[in-house]
Amino acid sequence: MTQSTMATRSTLQTWFAFIVPSLIGIFLFMTPVAVGEAMTIPIAVMAKWLQAQVAPFIKDMIVAIVCITGVMSLVIKLLKPQALLKINIIRHLFDVSWVWLVTRLIGMVFIVLTFNGVGPEAIHSENTGALVLNDLLPVLFSVFILAGLLLPLLLNFGLLEMVGTLLTKVMRPLFGVPGRSAVNCVASWLGDGSVGILMTARQYEDKHYTQREAAIIGTTFSAVSITFCLVVIGQVKLEHLFAPFYLTVCAAGFAAAIIVPRLPPLRFKKDIYIDGTDHNQDSEAVPEGKGLLRHSLDVALTKAKTAPGIKGTVEEGLHNALDMVFAVLPVVMAVGTFALIIAEYTPIFQYLGTPFVPFLEFLNVAEAEKAAQTIVVGFADMFIPSILAAGSIESDTTRFIVAAMSVTQLIYMSEVGALLLGSKIPVNLWELFLIFILRTLVTLPVIVLMAKWLIG
Repeated sequence: MTQSTMATRSTLQTWFAFIVPSLIGIFLFMTPVAVGEAMTIPIAVMAKWLQAQVAPFIKDMIVAIVCITGVMSLVIKLLKPQALLKINIIRHLFDVSWVWLVTRLIGMVFIVLTFNGVGPEAIHSENTGALVLNDLLPVLFSVFILAGLLLPLLLNFGLLEMVGTLLTKVMRPLFGVPGRSAVNCVASWLGDGSVGILMTARQYEDKHYTQREAAIIGTTFSAVSITFCLVVIGQVKLEHLFAPFYLTVCAAGFAAAIIVPRLPPLRFKKDIYIDGTDHNQDSEAVPEGKGLLRHSLDVALTKAKTAPGIKGTVEEGLHNALDMVFAVLPVVMAVGTFALIIAEYTPIFQYLGTPFVPFLEFLNVAEAEKAAQTIVVGFADMFIPSILAAGSIESDTTRFIVAAMSVTQLIYMSEVGALLLGSKIPVNLWELFLIFILRTLVTLPVIVLMAKWLIG
């Protein structure tokens, strides 16, 4: 075989490695499909199918996973068994700091009490622990398993490198992030915010994002899916206004994406990678004398050429799935339940919402006091503001504003916030709350103006 023939075959193999997995990844994570009257993505359809298949015993599996995580983390922390610590996956999953150990143990206590319906009602009631265990964790479990297994198709074969190179001149000036983050946003927008966070966390660990970039993308571009937006607008009985509602959400989200990353705490995040090395400023530069499209393809093919084979891709997918299931589910149970307990059984969020009354009155929002009570409670769960608004607010315009605000606030502890805290993305609870407040202050004027313009 001649060198020319070998080179041609190598080139064809590289193109095949780039095109086929990337197209499968695009189809699974970014292609809209109609399911009934709703739009979603294939990975979400597959996750629902998986959830239905394991429905009879999914809660038992989740309880076992959370308990195993708590017990193993405690054993590793206290006894430090060298035989177990030598196993990479065991060390990675269970060798955690004291803060995460305590969080996991709290999650274990909450889930055992909730599963058995014992202990304080505040923990296991249908609006707190039972809501997290019955409604949220089964969805996350199925999404994590499938997204974790299949994400390497999207991440490892050059697609993100090509998109990132093409869109850097748009994403970097506007939002201060690499072009590849656009893929995270689309996957969240069409599918689920948890998918976007999973993608961001993996790319941060692989040194594609700096600390600042990962924090911005995780708190800004893990957008709420179209499907969930339909659920929210339906809750406030304004389904007929979905088109103006979603236009409003997009406009407010765009404003927040431009402004909030330029404010503390995101502004002060370090521009270094997870291992402490400096940001490579030249990684996005187009070489002199080469066109943008040509360079983007070259970068993609270089990545595809070094991509792992089938075995490596499967191993990485399994690692992703185990990482998310064991590391994140206990945190979601702990943080989500705790936040919902505060929202349900204390007036804290109502008190925190009081300062927003003058702001809403200044914006000329009807029933400002009732609307203000819904604002900060969104930090606990995105759905609660719409539930409160549906039962207490008569003005269609105000219910519209509350629904749009709850979607664009984005940081809610029953899912997105807990997922961020459970990942290695460098944000803490206080920073998430501050970002939540900033997003509220930035998006509310946009939402009010859009609401008055579109629906009067």
